[in-house]
Amino acid sequence: MSASSCRVPKAVPRSDGMNNITPSRPNAYTGSPLDRASHLRTDVGWVEDTLADPTTQFVPIWRGRNYFGTAEDGTPTAVFPGGLSVEGFGWAFLGNAGGVSTFAVDLSPAEDPLPLVPTGGEFNELRTIGAGLPREQAAILAHARGLMHWRSRHKFCGLCGAACQPHAAGNVMACTQCNTHHFPRTDPAVIMLVTRGDKALLGHSARFPNSVMYSTLAGFVEPGESLEEAVAREVLEESGVAVTNVRYHSSQPWPFPGSIMLGFYAEGLTEEIILDDDELTDARWFTRDEMKNAKANGFALPRADSIARRLIEDWLAV
Repeated sequence: MSASSCRVPKAVPRSDGMNNITPSRPNAYTGSPLDRASHLRTDVGWVEDTLADPTTQFVPIWRGRNYFGTAEDGTPTAVFPGGLSVEGFGWAFLGNAGGVSTFAVDLSPAEDPLPLVPTGGEFNELRTIGAGLPREQAAILAHARGLMHWRSRHKFCGLCGAACQPHAAGNVMACTQCNTHHFPRTDPAVIMLVTRGDKALLGHSARFPNSVMYSTLAGFVEPGESLEEAVAREVLEESGVAVTNVRYHSSQPWPFPGSIMLGFYAEGLTEEIILDDDELTDARWFTRDEMKNAKANGFALPRADSIARRLIEDWLAV
């Protein structure tokens, strides 16, 4: 596909109200209460004292899973225990809130992490629970999960291959050979709801955990590409549909494993779908009525904690 075919066509006036859509509420995994206090990360004395402070709270991670307990009403809740030992485990300073410091600690080397944390909880996948958590809890858990996943994938220098050691309270990996500093990486990805009149374009991927789920199209931003160009290219490559009037909606950290999802709306200029079989197994134009009654029409919308669902819901509300 030529580069010129992926450029965003010149915007044209709209009459469907799409230009006026604003986020109806914050996205999941946003709104962390923590002040990241980056100026404290290199204060070794402060970090050591704070790790030993009994008021310090920890966010345990075990093999990509967060630690949860049960609230009084029986629903899952995040547990941030104090008094954990970080000896022999990877850890990182996340930030401060209300006079309390918070650190992530990765217990993955332990075959059984439960004896290391308070009794009564369990390690579980954040994606299965995140939608039901208070926003502030979910944001802290996502921060810890994303940062420690990055740490686990950057043990060696990408420049010379030597081993790296944590620096700046675990927020930087420094090469022990060439002293190159490697900073946490977040991959930008565009995610977009393409509309055409009273219909919206949704696709199904074989990678989806739900066999009947249809979601907005999405893809990673490539080097030398604007976000708007990425939207147009990904939609054209995956579905064969050309778009215009690309409009930003909102963003969402997505630590599964380490992306920032940049949400957009776009207007379809064409309707014929030409599938890229490597990306999608199916794509369809759905009407508003069909999407408001997805289950009755034999399909499912994306998960409630996703920006994909937020894009759909805010469009349906116009």
